[in-house]
Amino acid sequence: METIEIPGRKKMRIKHLVLDYNGTLALDGKLLPGVQELITALALRFEIHVLTADMHSSCTRELSGLPVKIAVIAGNPEDAAKLAYVRTLGAASCICIGNGMNDRLMLAACGLGIVVVGDECAALRACLAADIVAPGIIQALGLLKNEKRLLATLRN
Repeated sequence: METIEIPGRKKMRIKHLVLDYNGTLALDGKLLPGVQELITALALRFEIHVLTADMHSSCTRELSGLPVKIAVIAGNPEDAAKLAYVRTLGAASCICIGNGMNDRLMLAACGLGIVVVGDECAALRACLAADIVAPGIIQALGLLKNEKRLLATLRN
């Protein structure tokens, strides 16, 4: 468990990094460049979970060999299924990263929510639910790899 202390905020004890797949880690089912290396590095600090509806049937193949747990979300609605998954982990112990309308509930419930605005864009309600808006997944994961960036963004 990783402790993150940000001035002006409650101390967070983070164990899980929960990532949406398509639109966040991948575009059109293909893992984005640079993501693999960052996931490998962050897996030394967090247990990583990837949530997906797997519309392109590529998630398992694209993430093969990476230290992640993949959960195919079949619940309808997907936003409630993702929230339920995060709650089973203990929402306060999760950092969640996503971009879509179906990510908004988990982004609001978790210890730290980050929305990414990549080539697939981001749903406004997901942006409003998150603590941080990042211009892409590399920058979002970079905040976690270099905690001083995270502190600079969130300190009060």
